[in-house]
Amino acid sequence: MSMSVGGGGSLKSDMNMTPMIDVLLVLIIIFMVITPLTPKGLEALVPQPPPPGAQADESSTRTVVITINGDHSMLINAEPTNMDSLGPRLADIFKTRAERVVFVKGDPTLEYVWVAQAIDIAHGVGIDKVGLMPFKDLGQ
Repeated sequence: MSMSVGGGGSLKSDMNMTPMIDVLLVLIIIFMVITPLTPKGLEALVPQPPPPGAQADESSTRTVVITINGDHSMLINAEPTNMDSLGPRLADIFKTRAERVVFVKGDPTLEYVWVAQAIDIAHGVGIDKVGLMPFKDLGQ
């Protein structure tokens, strides 16, 4: 605090704002540095429906979908599998394909850790893009 003694004989006191502004500038710099370091969420694809009147092409029939049921049973395009053989099975499917895209469909009652493990295994095999699908279609 500073005091000013003027000719009027009264005391005048004001607060020195410089230290407070310095502290605020340091806090702004700290937040600017920390903000880019926040973790990102999972990047996922969502399958898009074909436009009305379009015919199904070969790429739509070659879509690989991993289905995880509520009892933790797994299917790859309606073929039963388990978590241990998921990686080798995906590697076998994608060894001749140029486009490496797989969709994961998990039961709504399932804990997300099962879906995350399937996504992690898919990334470990070298699949570029992993998408998430709703378990049941809206039309059902």
